[in-house]
Parts: sequence; C-alpha cells; structure tokens
Amino acid sequence: MRAFVTVIGKDKVGIIAAICILLAEKNVNILDISQTILQECFTMVMLVDASACTVPFDELSGCLSELGTKMELTIRIQREEIFNAMHRI
Repeated sequence: MRAFVTVIGKDKVGIIAAICILLAEKNVNILDISQTILQECFTMVMLVDASACTVPFDELSGCLSELGTKMELTIRIQREEIFNAMHRI
C-alpha cells in the first residue's frame, strides 16, 4: 500500500534524517521525496510503500505524529487513494 507523508514546520537540522530513520525502523520504503524551504518554513512530501510495514497503519501514523510533536513539526500520513482524492482538481 502506497501512502504520502507530509511534513511542515520550521526548518532545522535532522528533519529528513529523523523521519527516514523512523520509516526504516518500521520497514517502510521511501519511493520519492520532494522538499523545499521557503524562508524558514520546511515542507516535504514523501511517497512511501508501506505494504511491508511491521506495524498497523494507524500505529505508523501515531508514531509519525509523535515524532512531529517532539520536533515541533506537523507530520501526517495518508493512503495514496485518499491523498489523490483530496487533491484532485
């Protein structure tokens, strides 16, 4: 199952590393990454393959949200079909 991880917050060292480590620990494969920094605002969208994830999707979502809280970021994950439906013109 593919999903999108979105990250928004103030730029700081280690954001990408921390998220990649968490995903690797849960056996989630990163397929594509797009990130940018506009002034001091960090924004990233990752397409991931969570089909081999070692925890249920809701637990993965909670882990990402918890990491976001610790790092003062907003981190969300959505299944690809939901993300696409929400962003369809």
